[in-house]
Amino acid sequence: MSSQVRLRLLPSDRCLYDEPIQVKVSHLRSRQVVTIKASSTDEKGVLFSSSATYRADGNGDIDLVRDASLSGSYVGVEPMGLLRTLKPNTLNTLFIKEEALEPHMVKFSVHDEEQDQILAEVTNERLLMADGVSRVSVKEGNFRGVLFTPPGTGPFPAVLDLSTIMSERRAALLANKGFVVLTLSVFQENLGNLKMLHLDPLEEAIIFLLQQPKVGSKRIGIVSKSKAADVALSLAAFVPGVEAVVWISGCSANTTFPLFYKKRQILPALMFDAKKVIPTQSGAVIGKYAMHDPLKEENRASVVPIEKANAHFLFVAPEDDLCWDSYTYMMEMMERLQRLGKTNFESVCYPKAGHFLEPPYGPFCPSSLNRFIKKPVLWGGESRTHAAAEVDMWKKIQEFLKSHVSCDPVQTDAKLQIKSECE
Repeated sequence: MSSQVRLRLLPSDRCLYDEPIQVKVSHLRSRQVVTIKASSTDEKGVLFSSSATYRADGNGDIDLVRDASLSGSYVGVEPMGLLRTLKPNTLNTLFIKEEALEPHMVKFSVHDEEQDQILAEVTNERLLMADGVSRVSVKEGNFRGVLFTPPGTGPFPAVLDLSTIMSERRAALLANKGFVVLTLSVFQENLGNLKMLHLDPLEEAIIFLLQQPKVGSKRIGIVSKSKAADVALSLAAFVPGVEAVVWISGCSANTTFPLFYKKRQILPALMFDAKKVIPTQSGAVIGKYAMHDPLKEENRASVVPIEKANAHFLFVAPEDDLCWDSYTYMMEMMERLQRLGKTNFESVCYPKAGHFLEPPYGPFCPSSLNRFIKKPVLWGGESRTHAAAEVDMWKKIQEFLKSHVSCDPVQTDAKLQIKSECE
């Protein structure tokens, strides 16, 4: 490596996962052309990499906030482009970063391709958990999950983070923002043996969450995506204790499995037609048109009666969702609520964004395995626009939860007093 060339990550090599960084290179030759590369290995051991070619200014400096990539994984000015465009060598592969205790490690390096020389390198440590946030595995009654609690005495609002595949990432990042978050999968049983879903274990999780000493809210918020989003709607409609729901890329009906609560079926399953799945050359399929229409008479019983919910909703719909038609589902729900005179909802839609909306600054995933149809699925979205949507969505989620999941300091003080008396 060159002893003179400097590669810096600002404000620091160490940051939170959802924070942007500024990549700067200095002490190059005037107008020198170099390649800046990024690489990261996920939890499955799969290597993801990206690269972009830049030309230094007259002083030998490159600043990714200011300067445009000339070629490579992306072109133009994009400060976080190297992270967005991290790709594996295999198609239909999702970057797996779900465990919160270990940071997302990304190595940046500067290369002189003509001399086949590495000029500088540095590693970016992207933390999922801020200092002081606690993580505790939970197995209570009929549910299991992971609880994240911010530092300090609180009171803090409570959030249930629902997913189809157990993930700690979103929950840990929300805890960094001042929420007590319990994350769990909607599938509390082995998916291969599953014939129906039950809300009862999730109700147990809600009760457990509200009993946490630092929780100051009387009811909870829920953040959910995809299949977990229709489960979140059902929790709001049928189970006490839900104050606010963030619905991302979901359906308006109960999908795939009949839904039970208190030993009786409350909603049948909206199914899909495998013959309407569209194959593509990449091996991934388009599932957007495969779901049965929830508004047809024979399927209406599967529609979640969100008009019964005493909760606020934030609907987030990507317009280029190729998994299913989440934009149409969102519009149907909004029209239904408006028709009934309801005002307890807000919405945002993102043109050119795909199904797989996540917290920002992770690698864009165009396609990966869908556990329900057991095939790779195209998620949709134009990579750069999708990444911008994730940044905006993440801000809106936090604002929504802070606005609608309120805290009662008296309730928290009482719980802390009981806890101290029992110790």
